[in-house]
Amino acid sequence: MTPEVPHPVRSDARDNRARILEAARTVFGEEGLGAPMREVARRAGVGPATLYRHFPAKRDLLAETFAEQRRACRTAVRDALADPDPWHGFRTLIERICELHADSRGFADAFMTAFPEAMDFAADRERTVRAVAELARRARETGRLRPDFVVDDLVLVLTAHRGLQDTPRATRAAASRRYAAYVIEAFRAASAPEAATPLPPAPRLST
Repeated sequence: MTPEVPHPVRSDARDNRARILEAARTVFGEEGLGAPMREVARRAGVGPATLYRHFPAKRDLLAETFAEQRRACRTAVRDALADPDPWHGFRTLIERICELHADSRGFADAFMTAFPEAMDFAADRERTVRAVAELARRARETGRLRPDFVVDDLVLVLTAHRGLQDTPRATRAAASRRYAAYVIEAFRAASAPEAATPLPPAPRLST
């Protein structure tokens, strides 16, 4: 038998897929994972049938929508573990996670598994938790991380951080950086040799 020759993807199909993903990043980023698929289709300018032809289930769309953030999270974990300074690695990992969560309400929800169809993100969360545990062990040995830190503190920090999603997008990134700086100072051992790191400028959150 003559093997079948795969047909190239039509350019209009590629364009539709790209528009759907762009719309999904906006919709889920702004409204969270509870946003309906029909809103993604409307923003993309395609019909529901076209959307489901490309992404049969919402979890398929979520995996593609946040692929870049997931790669960034994995890179942050790898870089933090490779840092020769455990305290610096610990700090930068917290900063990077907060940055990724501030950028997208949907990614923050998926990472924290607040949505049943986002369970594919569980591996990312577990990988990050293990990295924080290892970095914390190393940082405690240097005397720069407070000895009573536990990994569940990270969950508490990220849960509270999600409240920043209610702040204006224009100031959210700055607010997240300041939040992360406060958290890091709270985790620093009282006997740590270095002085406290200056906080980033406070964003204007009130009128």
